[in-house]
Parts: sequence; C-alpha cells; structure tokens
Amino acid sequence: MRKKNKQADCVRCVRKSCYQGKDCFGFRDQSQRSYSSEDLKITREATQIESEHYMKMTRLEEVILFCRNMSYTRLGIAFCIGLSDEAKTVAELLEPYFEIVSVCCKICGIPKEKFNLPKIDSTRDESMCNPLGQALHLNNAQTDLNLIVGLCIGHDILFTKNSAAPVSTLIVKDRVLGHNPAAAIYSGYHRKRIAKSVKI
Repeated sequence: MRKKNKQADCVRCVRKSCYQGKDCFGFRDQSQRSYSSEDLKITREATQIESEHYMKMTRLEEVILFCRNMSYTRLGIAFCIGLSDEAKTVAELLEPYFEIVSVCCKICGIPKEKFNLPKIDSTRDESMCNPLGQALHLNNAQTDLNLIVGLCIGHDILFTKNSAAPVSTLIVKDRVLGHNPAAAIYSGYHRKRIAKSVKI
C-alpha cells in the first residue's frame, strides 16, 4: 500500500501560499525546466487569454481565441453518439474559423461481442464505443488539437492517451446531471448520495 504524503495534500491546504510564490515541494527549478518549446507556447497563450479575458468569455470563445492564437487550422471533435446534436452545434460554431474533422464514438461499428463487453440491452445489436478508433482517425487526419464532446469515463482516458494531438475537454459526460458534473459538488443531496454509494 502506498504511503500517504501529507505534504502533497494540496486540497487540504488552507493558505495556498504557492499563489504568492512559495515553493512547498522544492522542485521549482525542475518544474521550470519542463516548460520549453510547444508547452511554453501553450502556457503563454493560455495565460494571455486568462489575463485579458478573465470572466468575459465562455469556454467555447476561449477555445476559438486560443486556437487562432496558436495558429491551429484543423481541429478534431471526438464525440459521443448521445451528444450528436451538441457536437454538430460545436462544429458549426467552429467552422467559420477552422477545418473540422469529427468522429463518432461508434466508429468502425465493432460489435460488443468481439471483446465480450456487456450490453445495455441484451436483445439488440450494439456496437462498442471505440476511443482508440477515434484517436486513430484524428491522428490520420493530422489535427492540431482535439476536443472531447461527452465521451464516457474511461473512453475519454483512452482517447486522450492515444491522441497524437493535444486534447481539451469541452463537454464532460454526465447522463444524470445534464452533462454538468460540477452540480454534484454544489448539491447537498447529491453529495450525501455519493458519499453513501462510494461505500458499495
């Protein structure tokens, strides 16, 4: 069992002195050296948007501005079939600025039986979600940045892991809360229910 590092428990830190420049962990120099080339360029653009447009832009507007400033021309949208309408709207809003390559989670139509995966409804044919296929399709298209629109937990992980281009999540899948998982944090009812269900 891995030992808990109390010093590393930032979530329970009250002061958050790092905001004023404190190096609590002692690897500032190592961390700073990590920022080079493309990572530093992304950091600069992200910080520029934050400083100039703080509380003024929606996330989608920030995505557009960020990608334009980064000189990205081709964006990928990896979406869940259940959010097809949302993905179409996102694509339509982005198309005036970028070339869009979209890919549905059911790409290739692989039957769930192929990998002995459980079905939602055992009486019908169901294709598996294929995040590796989505990544492969967008890798072949040589996208500059890929956006996730509602991929399931786990599928989003596999897609991000296998994407050649950087990935940003635009919509997080949450079937119960209208794709707004933060609502579970703000709702006392959901917090209590989750606290009980975690013990299962």
